[in-house]
Amino acid sequence: METTQPSVTRSRHQARPGRRALVARDLDVLRGPDTGQVELPVRLFWCSPDRHFDLDDDDQRAWLYETVLREASRPEDLTIYLNSAVLLSIWPQIRSRLPRGVRQAWEEEHPQLRAAADSRQNHATAPGAAVSAA
Repeated sequence: METTQPSVTRSRHQARPGRRALVARDLDVLRGPDTGQVELPVRLFWCSPDRHFDLDDDDQRAWLYETVLREASRPEDLTIYLNSAVLLSIWPQIRSRLPRGVRQAWEEEHPQLRAAADSRQNHATAPGAAVSAA
């Protein structure tokens, strides 16, 4: 099932049972904010009366991105709330907390996301990368 906007497509991978993950075909369409406060609609974030996220706080930014990537059901959920530069920078941090289908769908469509995660992993395990406590 294709969405009405060609910039976003439904993946063959599932975000959850019975619902395929929604993926931007081009990261450049992700033009959401990279700083400030964002309020998600109830359909994306229903587990708290406070649906505000502070993008200047690393944990809240990661939480918002995980939520939108997992719960997106409309193309505008991706294009309004996600920013391509932010997604690339936090992907290594959030990828392991995403449902496998969401992670696979985004990494298949955008190999640079997997490369960013691999690069960070390789850097962290490179000789001399760890500082020993004396």
